Amino acid sequence: MEKKRAALVAIVGGLTIFAIKLVSYFMSGSVALLSDALESIVNIAASLLMFFAVYISGMPPDEEHHYGHQKIENITSLIEGLSILTAALFIVHTALEKIGNPQPLPRVELALGVNLFASLLNGALSLFLSRSASETGSLALEGDAKHLLSDVVTSVGIAAGLLAAKRFELYILDPVMALIVSVLIVRMGVGLVLKAARGLMDEDCPEAEAKIMEILERYESRYVDYHDVKSRRSGGQVFAELHLSVDGSLTVEETHEFTDHLEEDLRNELPEVTITIHVEPYTDE
Repeated sequence: MEKKRAALVAIVGGLTIFAIKLVSYFMSGSVALLSDALESIVNIAASLLMFFAVYISGMPPDEEHHYGHQKIENITSLIEGLSILTAALFIVHTALEKIGNPQPLPRVELALGVNLFASLLNGALSLFLSRSASETGSLALEGDAKHLLSDVVTSVGIAAGLLAAKRFELYILDPVMALIVSVLIVRMGVGLVLKAARGLMDEDCPEAEAKIMEILERYESRYVDYHDVKSRRSGGQVFAELHLSVDGSLTVEETHEFTDHLEEDLRNELPEVTITIHVEPYTDE
């Protein structure tokens, strides 16, 4: 519910911010502000995609998806990273067109005030989603937070370029600043794509493995050794497994009781981790 609520806030906020930025464009006629407003459309689409991902990932496992649906967050995060890169390319295209034909910017100061107000809202929304992502472990929320942050970076860079252009009547600074900002956006988009791709490739989770081994050490008197600790991340969920060697003289019931107690401790301290323990009798070999 927390993830769904955050996603709904992102959608409503995106629509509001887009309307404000569109007003700033009509006030000034700046193509840079137009590109900033159009980027907000990508933000809205990304927020809708994020809401879909959060809804699907929250569904319980079924007959076709025994491990749940969390990986949808990696997929949507990958799409969102690609949309960030698409927005950056659009900004580059618009800026290159403007370099060849820079235009004076009427009423730019007032328009920038309106646009920066929208950026302030964007920054607050990005911070809210980033905190929600940290609390829930949602890659979809994190992706949307970074997308909105890229929008803030764009807006601030465009504002600086437009103010300098107006002050010194160097209107070519408008598209030049947009090109510089697009490089920062590309870097952010590439980072998000790589992180989502690593999740789709079942990257391991060293932090979870370290915590599992820490908990195992508390029970070292109850087993002989453990080995083959493995983990993989699927959205906000982690799946782990390990082999546990126990005294071969223990009964099946005694071993089962011990592993049940161990799994309960692991669930209490690592609620996002689903662990499978393979028990084997210890021999000299």
